[in-house]
Amino acid sequence: MRIGNLLKNSLIDWEGKLTAVIFTKGCNFRCGFCHNPSLVIPELLNQTEDFPESRIFCFLKDRGSWLDGVVITGGEPTIYTDLPDFIVRIRQLGFRIKLDTNGTNPLMLRKLIEDDLIDFVAMDIKTIVKMEDYQRITSCNDPELTEKIEKSIGILRSSNIQYQFRTTIIPRSHDKDVIAQLEARFKNDHYTLQHYREGKTIDDFNCLKLNHAGAAGKYQKYFKT
Repeated sequence: MRIGNLLKNSLIDWEGKLTAVIFTKGCNFRCGFCHNPSLVIPELLNQTEDFPESRIFCFLKDRGSWLDGVVITGGEPTIYTDLPDFIVRIRQLGFRIKLDTNGTNPLMLRKLIEDDLIDFVAMDIKTIVKMEDYQRITSCNDPELTEKIEKSIGILRSSNIQYQFRTTIIPRSHDKDVIAQLEARFKNDHYTLQHYREGKTIDDFNCLKLNHAGAAGKYQKYFKT
């Protein structure tokens, strides 16, 4: 796995819990409103050294006794085939695990649940689960994109694991009709609408890159995790 950073304590990434947050590098989406371009865009994430796993486990062993759990987020953690092994090592230290995911790897999600490796899943629902809408927001051209999203939704609904679906409301992408459809579809789930917050995003990086040669190097300082 490629890891971008470790946040040693957070009170906002798992409701009611004090957690450490592990940020993985790499993502199969390119959502313009993403606030973690340094974890998503290859020319940015490759400019920084990967965070050593040894430092994570050293921290969890020596100073993690006061934590309620560990959150694994990204980027997109499920793109890594060794994610289960990584979680097993954290589990062996006695920690509960929350996974943040975009839902594009239902096979991995099912394995993690069936192997009792995660305790909570927060899955991003980018918009109405239709191919054209999803591709417009994520810039992902996987022909099975929405099929995978639907499978992940079904897996979570049929499991005994705690989960949350969540959508970040982007003014230019989510009008009242879209929001109403999402709320209607997920009314029986733990579903949250998140307000968009201003900040350095993938759209910002792309605009700068169009206007400045060598933008990745010039702008790197604004995109550090």
